[in-house]
Amino acid sequence: MKRLTAFVSGKVQRVGYRARVIQLANGMGLKGIIENLSDGRVRIIAEGDEEKMKLFEGAIDIKNTFIQVTSIEKSYSQPHGEFDGFFKLVGTGETDSRLDEGISVLKDMRDILISICGMQREMLGKQDQMLGKQDQMLGKQDQMLVKQDQMLVKQDETILEIKDMNRNLSDKIDKALDKSEIIELKSDVSEMKSALKAKGII
Repeated sequence: MKRLTAFVSGKVQRVGYRARVIQLANGMGLKGIIENLSDGRVRIIAEGDEEKMKLFEGAIDIKNTFIQVTSIEKSYSQPHGEFDGFFKLVGTGETDSRLDEGISVLKDMRDILISICGMQREMLGKQDQMLGKQDQMLGKQDQMLVKQDQMLVKQDETILEIKDMNRNLSDKIDKALDKSEIIELKSDVSEMKSALKAKGII
């Protein structure tokens, strides 16, 4: 068994430090006291198994949103055995001031939560805008696919027209017996070239 006496400095008063230390001590089965000192430090006296005391020593070095331990002066001695649990010593009127401090902390937390909710609403609004733009892009993509389908249909029509013209030309060449038909054939070729140019094929 060991007795730890620790003087803890930093942001350790009126931030819930003592309540957290009591929770830790009770969880480890330690006995002792914790109290605020007039110089802003916190004094801890804890007694218990040596192995648990080493764990406790590290656990009381707390740093979080509210509590900021900057240093711990500690010493070990033989236990006295005068404690039957782990509790805090409070000064006169401390309970009232603690309630006021607690209300102030709760108000600060409420303001932080309101701010976070506002940021979440803003982010959701931006997300909705992005989804709207995505829908617009998908609509344009659909329009492009429709135009692509129309172009493919026209391409097929043009290919069919060329095949018909080639067939007609072949028929006319086969039937060409005199000059007048050759002249007519040249005229047809000229018309085919014009049609192909009009379609943008040549």
